[in-house]
Amino acid sequence: MTPRATLPSRPIALLTFPGIRAFDVSVITEVWGVDRTDRGVPAFDLRRVAVDHTPVPMRGGLTLTPDRTLDWLRGTTGRAAPDLIVVPGLDDHLTPAPPPVLDALRQAHAQGTPIAALCGGAFTLAQAGLLDGRRAVTHWNLTDLLRAHHPHVTVVPDALFVEDDNIWTSAGTAAGIDLCLHLVRTTHGAEAAATIARSMVTAPFRTGTQAQFIEHPTPRADRDADTLASVREYALRHLDEPLTINDLAARAGMSPRSFARHFSATTGTTPQRWLITQRLAAAQKLLERTDHPIPEVARRAGFGSEVTMRQHFATHLATSPRDYRAAFHRPQPAGSSPIAR
Repeated sequence: MTPRATLPSRPIALLTFPGIRAFDVSVITEVWGVDRTDRGVPAFDLRRVAVDHTPVPMRGGLTLTPDRTLDWLRGTTGRAAPDLIVVPGLDDHLTPAPPPVLDALRQAHAQGTPIAALCGGAFTLAQAGLLDGRRAVTHWNLTDLLRAHHPHVTVVPDALFVEDDNIWTSAGTAAGIDLCLHLVRTTHGAEAAATIARSMVTAPFRTGTQAQFIEHPTPRADRDADTLASVREYALRHLDEPLTINDLAARAGMSPRSFARHFSATTGTTPQRWLITQRLAAAQKLLERTDHPIPEVARRAGFGSEVTMRQHFATHLATSPRDYRAAFHRPQPAGSSPIAR
């Protein structure tokens, strides 16, 4: 794979002020602040942005030193404005952001810059009025608090992340990682996101519609989870086959209705939605890594036909397979192992 170190780096802004969570800062830094150009990931230029250059205190005795001021977000410093602004969550979710921070967020959104908030960072965007009349998500334990303090926000109670008018919000902790990887995936391709996920030893692809909170209250539920894990592994090895929910239920030794119920309780999504998600991920990788004709990509990913695959790309990725390949095609070196049979 050809390194991209010679390509222009993509500027990303990490917005900071007193009260932000150190964990979220670490997630943002791990995704966009580590050089992985030797593995084919685009070069990112992550900058820590604050009102001024005064070190920003965080919980646990940590401090963060800014290297850009808010003027950079407005594009008034002579430097290229960021491609994305990422807002960490808060230790105290009602921490008031400095007024200049809120002004800068409003101006950046008006200029068309995408903004993403992790977990309680939704409260910062709500303070700026950016979530009024828009859908947003936060940690499941904070949804009532967000509704109470910001009644004009349409709070989505059970999703990992959502987007509304170029503003992204995510649920807590791991969902922040999911959102960051999703943003890499949509702008730089599935392989770049998968490479970052592998280095972080985390799941490469969880959809935003997946439930936040999954409970396993009994030993029976744990046994069902183990059974369903083996079924999912089987499905991933046979994506190019015409799998049906009935087929997967039979492998689990369950009726289709019972299988669907246990699958949703274990994974937070339906079997059909999960299967489509995995087929899309396989198709994306094939389009990025190989020169297979589009119909062959559709067959190997299990869509059966180019028409069906094109419909799913339009619905879930807002693009076509051909346009996706044109944007992200990056053939693998000779001798690389195939993705699918």
